[in-house]
Amino acid sequence: MSSTRLRLAVIVGSVREGRFGPTVADWFAAEARSHAGFDVDVIDLADHELPVVLTADPSPQTAEVLAGLTPRLARADAFAIVTPEYNHSYPAALKSLIDWHYTQWQAKPVGFVSYGGLSGGLRAAEALRPVMSELHAVTVRDAVSFHTAWEQFDELGAPKDPAGPAGAAKVLLDQLEWWADALHRARARRPYGS
Repeated sequence: MSSTRLRLAVIVGSVREGRFGPTVADWFAAEARSHAGFDVDVIDLADHELPVVLTADPSPQTAEVLAGLTPRLARADAFAIVTPEYNHSYPAALKSLIDWHYTQWQAKPVGFVSYGGLSGGLRAAEALRPVMSELHAVTVRDAVSFHTAWEQFDELGAPKDPAGPAGAAKVLLDQLEWWADALHRARARRPYGS
């Protein structure tokens, strides 16, 4: 294991009014902090409004958002994307974040924490896998999923039955840590794509 602390960016993918994402993301970020393998940076897309239209010359407002957001993605050694399922896929705000960036994802692992109705957001996570592959990111196999998520958490934002979610989070975090360490070392030896 590397002596360098690995950085995990936990991305809150929903910006919808009344969203449940922060509850799930706060729980997962706490699990990641207690895992001790990562320094955790929570990136809530509701705080970083990016336009859907990509331009070669971003507006001053967009440039300001990117100046605060892009370095955080670049510093990350791994990503955990917290996503709901909207219409059998993931939110537009998340796609916008992905499309505004390219090299920041390369040669880094990505894990998924999904939530939703009966499918638990799994279709959104599966829709993200080929997108991340196209960006040369490595998606880890296991994920955390909450079916009918709003029924799974108590009023304080903790899972009502914590054992299952905590076990799934540990598996995901272990996989992310392994890949983050391996790819961090590889990028240090030789920049990706060189």
